[in-house]
Amino acid sequence: MNDRNGNGVPDEIEQPEEEFEWKERKRLLFFGLPFTFTVYTLSPKKLELKTGFFTTVINDILLYRVMDTTLSRNLLQKLFGLGSVQVVSSDKTHPNLCVHNIRNARDFKEALDEQVERERLRMRFRTGEYIDNDGAETTEPFE
Repeated sequence: MNDRNGNGVPDEIEQPEEEFEWKERKRLLFFGLPFTFTVYTLSPKKLELKTGFFTTVINDILLYRVMDTTLSRNLLQKLFGLGSVQVVSSDKTHPNLCVHNIRNARDFKEALDEQVERERLRMRFRTGEYIDNDGAETTEPFE
């Protein structure tokens, strides 16, 4: 990676990014129809969860807080071209957010992973994993 200006940030990360936004609607499992009032929006800095019809609640997860993502698809989801992405983060309100029944779930997960890495590099944020005495990994620091 090139670092021509010597600031420790690769040049390709420092360049201004084009506007990126990915919107997906939670869908009913049968037939994959979008008749729900839940919208997931992935932007360069956050994953937004917007729910509700009469009362709308918007919750954000900052991407540099995301620790892990998992894609899962059961038989019905496969039949209707849907999938779910589990997002584990250090966010206080939604530490385990599941993005349920969305189209193009694999592409959404890959875009999320890519945006998380870009945001971590931009913020110069590093995550660490610790190993317990028994050898099991944990994200909790030693005391």
